[in-house]
Amino acid sequence: MTTPLQVTSARLHLPVTETDHVRGPADAAVTIVEYGDYQCRFCGAAYANLTEVLRQRGDIARLVYRHFPIANIHPYAEGAAEAAEAAGRRGRFWDLHDWLYQHQDQLDPVHLSLGVEQLGLPPDDVNAEVDEHAHADRIRRDFVGGIRSGVTGVPTLFVNDVRHDGGYDLADLLAAVDAAANA
Repeated sequence: MTTPLQVTSARLHLPVTETDHVRGPADAAVTIVEYGDYQCRFCGAAYANLTEVLRQRGDIARLVYRHFPIANIHPYAEGAAEAAEAAGRRGRFWDLHDWLYQHQDQLDPVHLSLGVEQLGLPPDDVNAEVDEHAHADRIRRDFVGGIRSGVTGVPTLFVNDVRHDGGYDLADLLAAVDAAANA
């Protein structure tokens, strides 16, 4: 007699803290944690849908972004993550986060520097932080936390600490948020 395989959902290993990048109300009923890579086109698609989820469910949902750059496939992903952290040090993480996903084909150092400048951030200072890998520990912490949570690719989403194994199109994400809010 054969027994069915037991399937267990992966859970978020690192809890959300005040050091995370959070968009949405602190007391939201639903927290979505995304492990993403700025150069990944699938993350770009998820970005657009997550933005819409927050627009439609902003009263009950919040988004936490964590870095998971896959550098051997996306050569500009780590630099983009470093730049986002440099912007975050200046209170502008989400501004550059949005720019990076809206300009995924312009993440090389020259275009990235122009984007930083467009946002009114000091390009020389941000470039220096990227070149010195000033935020490498933060990015590594996110990455290792993702590995420990079962992240094997991007985008990977956790809804209220449980890995979301459904799709990341808008309907799937709204259904996941609604289900979590009503659980």
